[in-house]
Amino acid sequence: MPAARGSILLVDDEENILKALGRALREERHEVIATTCPTEAKRLLAERSFDVLVVDNVMPDLSGLELIRKYTASTPESERAQILMMTAHATVENAIEAMKLGALDYLQKPFEIEELLVVVRRAIEHQRLRTEYVYLRSERDEQFDHYGIIGCSRAIQDIIDRAERVADTKSTVLITGETATGRELVARAIHGRSPQRHMPLIKVNCAAIPESLLESELFGHTRGAFTGANAAKKGKFALADGGTIFLDEIGTMSPTLQAKLLRVLQEREFEPLGSERTEKVDLRVIAATNRDLRQLVMDGTFREDLFYRLNVIPIELPPLRERRDDIPLLVEHFVKKHAQRTGRRIERVDDAVLAALYQYDWPGNVRELENTIERAVVLSNGPVISVRTISVLGTTAPPNSGLPSLRLHANIEWVKKETIRRALENARGVKKDAAELMGISQRALSYYLAKYRID
Repeated sequence: MPAARGSILLVDDEENILKALGRALREERHEVIATTCPTEAKRLLAERSFDVLVVDNVMPDLSGLELIRKYTASTPESERAQILMMTAHATVENAIEAMKLGALDYLQKPFEIEELLVVVRRAIEHQRLRTEYVYLRSERDEQFDHYGIIGCSRAIQDIIDRAERVADTKSTVLITGETATGRELVARAIHGRSPQRHMPLIKVNCAAIPESLLESELFGHTRGAFTGANAAKKGKFALADGGTIFLDEIGTMSPTLQAKLLRVLQEREFEPLGSERTEKVDLRVIAATNRDLRQLVMDGTFREDLFYRLNVIPIELPPLRERRDDIPLLVEHFVKKHAQRTGRRIERVDDAVLAALYQYDWPGNVRELENTIERAVVLSNGPVISVRTISVLGTTAPPNSGLPSLRLHANIEWVKKETIRRALENARGVKKDAAELMGISQRALSYYLAKYRID
């Protein structure tokens, strides 16, 4: 039987009305608790949560308006039901007073049942949206409080401490570290704690933009500056004025653009492509790279003066293999995140799994760990993530580790085959969806299907 669409507390001292309304709401698959006693309703509201409270105004002992007043005074807004008041014509003023207290709407008696059903549907939709908003806000606040950086290791705490100390300044920051170690998170943390946090944080992935277009992206261009420039365009530096610009993969920038960036860092000014007009900006520059800039300087592919201009405040992010103590916290975070996103009920992760994850070197760092946990959550057949659910295709843990590895029980081939089988089962045989679940390409999936002779 389909699950109830919403939970409703129905309060009216007239038994016949209560039965008729309750019957109609239950036929809409709502969960309905009905009472003729406002004092009983008050007790129920204190004991459990409801999506909607439908309450008559004129009742003995305690009026609907008084019940609403007591309920809203004792319950935080984020935890309240949506309130609908039923009222006769003579008490419309009380219904308006109820709306001032937080009621969503009122129904003037007599009303048609269909009118009630429409208003209740709208109220439940409001409640769903509010619940989603509260969740997203809590996620945002959690990320703001902890900068989205999960970990309790000394290395991570030192990074957070440095980010906090540099946030109040406009000093240029250079963040280095392997791919997927959290360079953008640190940039967001610095900007989020800075006096410029209400101004934009503009992100540019220098490696993702063709060299021929990067100058225009960074500095903008005038109309007719080059073929196809049919209108003037503001560059990222102009858009970030007053805030922060985050230049990721700075090590891929060409020597010509390096010279122009150096001028921006020194003078805080630039000319858009095709223009002779100088624009000034007041912003902070945060650069990041997974390359060894010192080596690039020695090789002659990166300007030494630019390196020193960027490297005012260096922050080096360790790879996951150098902060293994953070793995349990990260696993807990990703299990909660993906269980909530997919609607799966995951109660715990088997200790043998944690031991295996601890021993693996994680060349893909935190992103690889998250993909592994997401795959395990999606493919898990029960509330416990077990060794059979965890797999990293094409990789193994270091030998002779002394603890269980990702070759646990010595049959990685069986694990791979079982992972593919479950992915296909969950994707109802659709190869494209199965490949997405496993985090591999369709071509790779086809290879494994042929290799393991899976139909």
